[in-house]
Amino acid sequence: MMGKRPPTLLSAMAVALLLSGCGGAPAPEDAAPNGPAVEGFPLTVSNCGVKTTFKRPPRRAVSMNQHATEVMLALGLEKSMVGTSYLDDKILPEYQGAYDGIKVLAEEYPSFETLLTAEPDFVYGGFASAFDEKEGRSRAALTESGINTYLNIEGCATGPVTMSTMDREIRNVAKIFGVPDRAERQLKELHGTLDTVTDKLAGATPVKVFVYDSGDKTAFTAGGAGIGDEMIEQAGGANLFADLDKAFGDVSFEQVAERAPEVIVIYDYGDQPVEDKKKFLLANPALKDIPAIRNKRFAVLPLSSTVLGVRVPSGVESLARQLHPDRFE
Repeated sequence: MMGKRPPTLLSAMAVALLLSGCGGAPAPEDAAPNGPAVEGFPLTVSNCGVKTTFKRPPRRAVSMNQHATEVMLALGLEKSMVGTSYLDDKILPEYQGAYDGIKVLAEEYPSFETLLTAEPDFVYGGFASAFDEKEGRSRAALTESGINTYLNIEGCATGPVTMSTMDREIRNVAKIFGVPDRAERQLKELHGTLDTVTDKLAGATPVKVFVYDSGDKTAFTAGGAGIGDEMIEQAGGANLFADLDKAFGDVSFEQVAERAPEVIVIYDYGDQPVEDKKKFLLANPALKDIPAIRNKRFAVLPLSSTVLGVRVPSGVESLARQLHPDRFE
């Protein structure tokens, strides 16, 4: 899931030409001609250790990673986008029409040179890997090329990631593009979904949950520092590895057995089908006596619903229906 190798000397020369020629990357914000004033600008944003001052909303944005793309589309920003990349799932149906009008720069991460050819003035990354320094796409390198950047705040969170973090992410992006009212409309809808789930689950006993992302020697699971933990709680579950002080981490299958989950939540993505993951877990001798395996109780969430973005509330509802089906009859 990494991008291309860093530019060779030859490609680096090509990059230099792109930067200096007519049709190259846009000049830094300070060099932009003065246009009509936009309400709320200049705007200074501190994001994951990088402080950026926007003199105007971006006009040529590129999104990398699905949840970044869908946040932008949910805010109606497709006309300000010149490129996108890296989906883990199909785009949400309500955004498909807008998405189809945006150029896909790469199936996974675009190279630095490919980014430059799109002539962006802004790049929004969903994961820290979007700005991999070894691949030449560091935020510093993009800034030097006159391109502002923003990283989804789950990618640098130092404490629990909650629904208020989701609110802040959506509001931040809306402010950068000068459309704060759109964020409030979107959040009203998203919190409406969460409120409905809360009402349905009133008084329900939390179900003990273990998240299985991947792994055969050890289990890669959701810890307590990512939005996945908050989603489990709001869906009427108790994350058995909430004491893991990171968004994801490895635990032994013996540890899983000791904590005796009632339901195993499988994150669905990549080349390994959900049914293969179920077969592996059912056949794992270390897990044979836990309630979830004895009762064959599994729930499934697409990975794209478990990272900080607009899918989170619908992911909570989907999980709640699987953990507490009787509350949704």
